[in-house]
Amino acid sequence: MTPPLHAREGVLFDFSACAKLRIRGNDRLRFLNGQITNDARKATESTALEACVLSAKGRMNAYISLCAAPNCFLVDADPELRESLQPRLERYIIADDVQIEDVTDRLSIFHVLNSSPPALPTEFKIISANRFAGFGWDIWVEAKQRDRIFRQLSEEFDFCDVDCAEVFRIEQGIPRWGRELTAEIIPIEANLEGRAIDYEKGCYIGQEVISRIKMSGQINKRLCGLVSVNDSPLIPGMRLASGTEERKEIGWVTSAAHSQSLGKEIGLGYVKRGFNSTGSRLEAFILEDPMVTARLEIVDLPFVR
Repeated sequence: MTPPLHAREGVLFDFSACAKLRIRGNDRLRFLNGQITNDARKATESTALEACVLSAKGRMNAYISLCAAPNCFLVDADPELRESLQPRLERYIIADDVQIEDVTDRLSIFHVLNSSPPALPTEFKIISANRFAGFGWDIWVEAKQRDRIFRQLSEEFDFCDVDCAEVFRIEQGIPRWGRELTAEIIPIEANLEGRAIDYEKGCYIGQEVISRIKMSGQINKRLCGLVSVNDSPLIPGMRLASGTEERKEIGWVTSAAHSQSLGKEIGLGYVKRGFNSTGSRLEAFILEDPMVTARLEIVDLPFVR
């Protein structure tokens, strides 16, 4: 069942495919705070937080959700990061009492958008999590119980499948690994400073770059909301131009969808500084076929509030 995408209550998502790590050891808090952009002390057994894992140059290595559990932290990230995230973290374990275990196949995660948590037995880990916008709850279960819990949750909530979730994500302007988030992106460019960066915490890898950008207030590009003004569909990978005759490239489209809520073709994309003001008109085109174009307007995110 696909719920209306403007819904904010009673929607169920399945994040069981996410990469999942369990981080143990007496030094786990100090270690994590040296690796992530947010303050791991804010991740509790009832509340999750989002954070970035960066390179020394301040570029994205991963985007994660983090929560606490008895004697450990639980981390989940996009499925594409399963092979790279654990080695990236373990590279910086020097003399720390820290153990990182891949538990992807042993645990499943559901997410419910609802003002109150689902009614489930206390044996299941239910935590407040803001994966989209508004109230949300992550439910961690053993993988062997996934199907049973899914059936139970489906009786109470409308299930939003993979395609539905992708449109929902784009409407909310939430960046995703492999689309908006890559090894070339600095998190501030992806509008993650409010969601995933704590400027008051201690040092972490890549912090110098992030602090420098905060001080200067300057970034080369910014993730923007794009709306087709001639109803032409957008295609990820399309190049953006300012509309001048020489068709100077000023950005690219990262994600695209048809929004039933808005009745429009929408997308997310990076636009260079000087061209990314709300209301600016752009042209999108395909390099391989320059005749395929769309006329766009930059709008504020999220598309649907």
